[in-house]
Amino acid sequence: MKNKSLVSINDYTKDEYLKILNLAETFEENPVRDLMSGKVVATLFFEPSTRTRLSFESAVNRLGGKIIGFSDSNSSSVSKGETLYDTIKTVSNYCDLIVMRHPLEGSARFASEISPVPVINAGDGANQHPSQTLLDLYSIKKTQGKLDEINIFMVGDLKYGRTVHSLLMAMSKFKTTFHFIAPDELKMPEEYKLFLDSLGLRYYEHRDFTDIISEADIIYMTRVQKERFSDPIEYEKTKNAYILREHMLKNTKHNLKILHPLPRVTEIDTCLDINPKAYYFVQALNGVFVRQAIITSILGLI
Repeated sequence: MKNKSLVSINDYTKDEYLKILNLAETFEENPVRDLMSGKVVATLFFEPSTRTRLSFESAVNRLGGKIIGFSDSNSSSVSKGETLYDTIKTVSNYCDLIVMRHPLEGSARFASEISPVPVINAGDGANQHPSQTLLDLYSIKKTQGKLDEINIFMVGDLKYGRTVHSLLMAMSKFKTTFHFIAPDELKMPEEYKLFLDSLGLRYYEHRDFTDIISEADIIYMTRVQKERFSDPIEYEKTKNAYILREHMLKNTKHNLKILHPLPRVTEIDTCLDINPKAYYFVQALNGVFVRQAIITSILGLI
């Protein structure tokens, strides 16, 4: 994995996923280590971010590295009309690794092809978010004790949600049963279903899940993303399509865990936050350990 960019979850093999997850366990036990002394990571966030940016920066800081970059493209030369090509070629002179979020699909792949230093895709439009996927896999493995034979419910925005697209691709490496719960406007794109068909993996589509929720091992909630809608009327029609509430968990499995890539809007009632089946805030913490594992693997430090 040394010097290998992480643009798509498909850039890594199943064995490489497991190596990252095993390494993340060691960082959870001991997250503060002086492994990145003299190393510089550039975080280029052309879109807003809280958890992804801060967890990457926390990961680097706990390892003794330095952070440069920006959290708002308006504070960079992009606001003056600088191209992505010129930004990447310039910033790569100043760092050992680039972490980038950008609104355009394919931007991270483009950056990785022109950058002399590795690039980690922190989200490119509605395409992929591979580091989120690896922390999701870590959260599933940690709570279920396995990654095979998982019944996963993906709920909400399955059309534009890059986290569910990446997670589907990763979980397809295991014996997973998928349940897609979304309104017609936000259904899982056809190409992902055809991909599962080609692997012989089972998936089911539902408009509602209250009568089948007892089958779930993992419920992966997503918000309806306003920024992905060009039509505000379509957004208003679908934004509250699914809301998970306390009473809905009454007859669920004891091992059920609720995941969410966050930020949350209205799709999980805040009353659920103290329920032992709610795992989304621990999931966010897991992001630090997993990103430490990704960074140190790419830089060849472990």
